[in-house]
Amino acid sequence: MTIVNATTLAVWNMDVMACGSARRCRCGRRPRAVPRRILERRAFDGHFHHSRPCSRCGNSPTVLTAPPLKLPHVAWRAWLPLAVTLALALLPAPEGLALHAWYFFAIFAGVIVGLMLEPLPGGAIGLIGVTVVAVLAPWVLYAPAELAKPGFKAANAALNWSLSGFSNSTVWLIFGAFMFALGYEKTGLGKRIALVLVRLMGRRTLTLGYAITAADTILAPFTPSNTARSGGTIYPVIRNLPALYDSRPDDPSARRIGSYLMWVAIATTCVTSSLFLTALAPNLLAVELVNKTAKVSLTWTQWFVAFAPIGIALLLLIPLVTYWLYPPEVKEGDEVPKWAAAELAKMGGLTRREITLAVLVVVALALWIFGGNWINATAAALVVISLMLVTGVVTWDDMVKNHTAWNTLAWFATLVALADGLNRVGFVKWFADAVAAHMTGFTPFMAMVALVLVFFVTHYLFASITAHVTALLPVMLAVAATIPGIDMAQFALLLCLTLGIMGILTPYATGPSPVYYGSGYLPAKDFWRLGAVFGAIFIALFLAVTLPWLAIVG
Repeated sequence: MTIVNATTLAVWNMDVMACGSARRCRCGRRPRAVPRRILERRAFDGHFHHSRPCSRCGNSPTVLTAPPLKLPHVAWRAWLPLAVTLALALLPAPEGLALHAWYFFAIFAGVIVGLMLEPLPGGAIGLIGVTVVAVLAPWVLYAPAELAKPGFKAANAALNWSLSGFSNSTVWLIFGAFMFALGYEKTGLGKRIALVLVRLMGRRTLTLGYAITAADTILAPFTPSNTARSGGTIYPVIRNLPALYDSRPDDPSARRIGSYLMWVAIATTCVTSSLFLTALAPNLLAVELVNKTAKVSLTWTQWFVAFAPIGIALLLLIPLVTYWLYPPEVKEGDEVPKWAAAELAKMGGLTRREITLAVLVVVALALWIFGGNWINATAAALVVISLMLVTGVVTWDDMVKNHTAWNTLAWFATLVALADGLNRVGFVKWFADAVAAHMTGFTPFMAMVALVLVFFVTHYLFASITAHVTALLPVMLAVAATIPGIDMAQFALLLCLTLGIMGILTPYATGPSPVYYGSGYLPAKDFWRLGAVFGAIFIALFLAVTLPWLAIVG
């Protein structure tokens, strides 16, 4: 099964146009086109070679081409969220739930379906959602008793509610972290770090796996998009390595070394996404929802300390366990270090901007860890961003053009408001009470473990960690709050810490998954099988290590 979305196809079409028109091979024969099924599997490989080598002389054509790929008909993606909303709204409200709360849930469910199908960017879907609620506020957001209060103006109150997410400090911390990632990209520091590690550790395949792990770990605290970190920085480096050993995509030779490298990369970024609060944008959204729903505050340091024992252990195990379970045929060679050295030579020496960024990254990390008593984490991020502008690491124009950061700002600000609305209208409490009635006989410990496992496994149903967090995290917290004796702070932290590692489960579970799945080195059966195996390893070790560890550190 090939996972294809509109964004992917748009990239293909752009790449195809960049190839130019078809030409004949140097020997005069016209090149053969690669079948569409192969093109689909190479959607993210970064090599825009859309023709096969000439069968007569073996050369590739001077200019490669592919038949134009048209965007699929995606009208159903736009209509299905609306259909879900209308279908739920037309059903009678469940017993015990106010009618306006049921209507709000119908809109919320439509937004979640929209986030999963992505007929529009996430930010646009969130904006549409809060706008619909604001317009229909007298019927979906406020109870009749609230509307009857003297001087209460539903329109003004609804507008304040819909814009509340844009004043949220956590949302701006997410935005700031994206700007740090921009610095890595613009200065080339991220690529340099990856190449240096590959040069130093690339002679043996196993140590090359550890080089990939180290590179992702170094970049993770300041790259809240694992797609940008792994798919945009790590992958462009390692995709060049298999060919050095004649390991080709969509070919039995993929197992020579390419398959091993790709799986280590995706497994590593899932663990680093859980290790650091700022390594995955939904982590920060989860922290805000925990604060609003359970009244529990989580800091950067608390998060890191809680996951560090199992996180560091997993990072040490991933290259080795992959080496055992999915062994490469090539064990060592000199080609990789030589290639990395040549690439570093092209880059030249460290630039002033790279050195400046490295210093500012250390400053930000120090403020997040040690400066919590006198400066807010978001304020610290804004201070460092201002210094990046002043020192010329990035320009204001660079920041304005960082569409991902601005899209994420709108996306998460609106999702924070929508999740708060679900709690405000009483839906979360009603649902939690209904579920809690079926959990009699569970001890607090058993209930906590069971809910964490349910939260983790249900990610098979989601193609977005953000959608998963928005839909299920408040509900899980509300259910736990009804269980006497459960430690809410510990439970909330356990749920949040699983967000990164659940990305290993499927080829669509997290942002970079389609990148590696589409590389041609991880066949569907291998990805699903390894996802299930590593998912089981991750969650089992996580619970076995983290539960007693949290009991010690409190």
